[in-house]
Amino acid sequence: MTESEAEAAARAAGVRIRALESITDLLAADALTRAIWQPATPGMMLPLETMRAFAHTGNYLAGAYADDEMVGCSVGFFEAPAAGALHSHVTGVADKVAGRGVGRALKLHQRQWCLERGVAAITWTYDPLVARNAYFNLARLGAMPTAYLTNFYGTMQDARNGEDESDRLMVRWELGRFPPRPVLVDGAELVLGRAEDGGPAYEPGGGPRVLVAVPADIEALREAQPETANRWRHAVREAITGLLGDGYYFAGFDRTGFYILER
Repeated sequence: MTESEAEAAARAAGVRIRALESITDLLAADALTRAIWQPATPGMMLPLETMRAFAHTGNYLAGAYADDEMVGCSVGFFEAPAAGALHSHVTGVADKVAGRGVGRALKLHQRQWCLERGVAAITWTYDPLVARNAYFNLARLGAMPTAYLTNFYGTMQDARNGEDESDRLMVRWELGRFPPRPVLVDGAELVLGRAEDGGPAYEPGGGPRVLVAVPADIEALREAQPETANRWRHAVREAITGLLGDGYYFAGFDRTGFYILER
């Protein structure tokens, strides 16, 4: 039997991915997500009763294992019937396996799982300031933002989000359009750039294709310079929502850290 793309990605990452079904599996997934996000308040990030109900009713719960240790997990549930999509609620990978492709393996596993069930799209939210996630979601997978959601979850109070407002981009991954087409920045005009002090810098750009910068490492910036991180949050929010209101749409994300939007 020919190896699928999802299976090849898991093998390259050195993991095996399987469904989470037992209480032991679900407790391990919660422990992993708490270790990744380090919430300030005690309690479960993935409540056992809810996850058990999700698993029992045919939703997506998967874990990535290196030997017998869970090093990644993903949980999704179905949207309203008319949407024809799975909403991927959370996907997390342990820091010690970062850069090995475990996250990509999980997303390709999720894609294959959906296609086998006749589901044509996956949606999820992510922080638009996290450059590596933006590049992965838009440039590597081909998901495209459908909405900018201001302070969507409220203040989350964890090690990754800090006290920052939880703006999110909702993206939709049309599973039949993988991999994405490359988008060039040639000829694009800068609308939001990076100032010498590490903060955002507004630019007078316009035209049919524009660029909006994000910081190289917003998580480190939140810890070292929270005021600068907050300026980035509001600058990117203002730039993107303004452009969307003017009729622009997302075309991609460049490896150098710029959203590309076109009229």
